[in-house]
Amino acid sequence: MYASGVSAYTLITGASSGIGEATARLFAAQGRNLILIARRKDRLEALAKSITKEHGVEVITHVADVSDPKALAQCFASLKGKSIDVVINNAGLALGTEPLQDAKPEDGDTMIAVNIAGFLHVIEESLPFLLKSRGHLINLGSIAGLEAYRGGAVYCGTKSFVHGASKGLRHDLLGTGIRVTEIAPAKVETEFSMVRFKGDKAKADAVYASYTPLSPLDIAETIWFAVSRPAHVTIEHLVIYPTDQASASAFVKQK
Repeated sequence: MYASGVSAYTLITGASSGIGEATARLFAAQGRNLILIARRKDRLEALAKSITKEHGVEVITHVADVSDPKALAQCFASLKGKSIDVVINNAGLALGTEPLQDAKPEDGDTMIAVNIAGFLHVIEESLPFLLKSRGHLINLGSIAGLEAYRGGAVYCGTKSFVHGASKGLRHDLLGTGIRVTEIAPAKVETEFSMVRFKGDKAKADAVYASYTPLSPLDIAETIWFAVSRPAHVTIEHLVIYPTDQASASAFVKQK
């Protein structure tokens, strides 16, 4: 289980909205001090202020893009001396739904930069802290890493990397006491689809219409469950679907 000392921190990337925000609020409600990393300064600062007021925990914020290794390194360098025993590697995105032959190359480049390179940078910067604390690394994957679908070649590939890297880390870190968990959700109603459809609200809303998708809180509660297990228990991989979804393309939609 995570360290119980009040000086320990949970670090969350992609913390300004969606699953990251819900997890920050839930962990704060459990008395956890937080280190929140995101790109949007205004939203990050508003979230920190809200959490501090409601729960009285310490919240440290850093504005950084995980795909910028220099900015990320500066962020972690400033945390030297802090005890970080939970890292939630959450930042990620999808762009577009076109088949690869019709997709914009820059969209693929961005997904690789954030979902693979940025994901890896967070782990590399976190490991010295986690080795000291014998902590817990939570990697946010996706069912897209387990099954491909039309128009998702690059995104599915990036999430396959998350899946494979998470399992590889279990081997690399065996004996260190560090726990590694991959959480792989299906449809979660967040800003994810707005980003994917580049601000087209009608298309984004249609993704979640006529059935009940997962909520960010559903995933946050699952993360808390994994983190709060005893130290000898590792939840290695959790796949989470809405009840009305059976695969990336199989839904029951109510009229």
